[in-house]
Amino acid sequence: MKTVLFYGDSITDGNRYKDEKDRGDLNHQMGHSYAYVINALLGSRYPEKNLHFLNRGISGNRVLELYGRFYEDVVALKPDVVSILVGVNDGPQAEHGRHATGREAYGKIYRMMLKEIKAALPEVKFILCEPFLGKRGPVYDTDTKAWQNCIREYQEEVRIIAEEFEAVFVPLQECFDRACEKQDTSYWIWDGVHPTENGHGLIAEQWLKKAEELVLDGEDLPYKEEK
Repeated sequence: MKTVLFYGDSITDGNRYKDEKDRGDLNHQMGHSYAYVINALLGSRYPEKNLHFLNRGISGNRVLELYGRFYEDVVALKPDVVSILVGVNDGPQAEHGRHATGREAYGKIYRMMLKEIKAALPEVKFILCEPFLGKRGPVYDTDTKAWQNCIREYQEEVRIIAEEFEAVFVPLQECFDRACEKQDTSYWIWDGVHPTENGHGLIAEQWLKKAEELVLDGEDLPYKEEK
């Protein structure tokens, strides 16, 4: 059995059931995010591989909160693959009463987290997803430039961290930018931050293109990009 754990904020969370008393309700463990779509596609296509998926996203989390709970929600579960998407809550959100985490702190905490997970689970593999924004949205319309600059720095940092840790990098901003040329931002990301079902489908498709080969041990797969 190979275990893939999704780790992040509300975009990953997808309103999943979190209470221990609800662990037996298997209809609601993955939430309704891209993690659910990936689980559904790979689990149905490759039952012989006995893939096991876990969702440990929590709404509102910054990279600091992920670091604070990584032992309980990652290491203790002993996954083979950890997929991480975090960054948008590290942006300059007035409604959270927070300032931006900033590139230096974001990168430092992210690296510490991966290093400590790797020390506890030497064979673990990482998939790092690029944080993203819609072209516009009510969450950040009052200060669009500040948001874009902030998230752009996190995007650059995640790409560098992926190289350092030999992780699979899943680019998402360009994917959404192209999609927003076909339909308004709200079709994909209803408030500029949180994807709709269509947006989660885009994330899942891009994740499968970049990461499916890792999860399935190098097989030539349907979502693999053309060379």
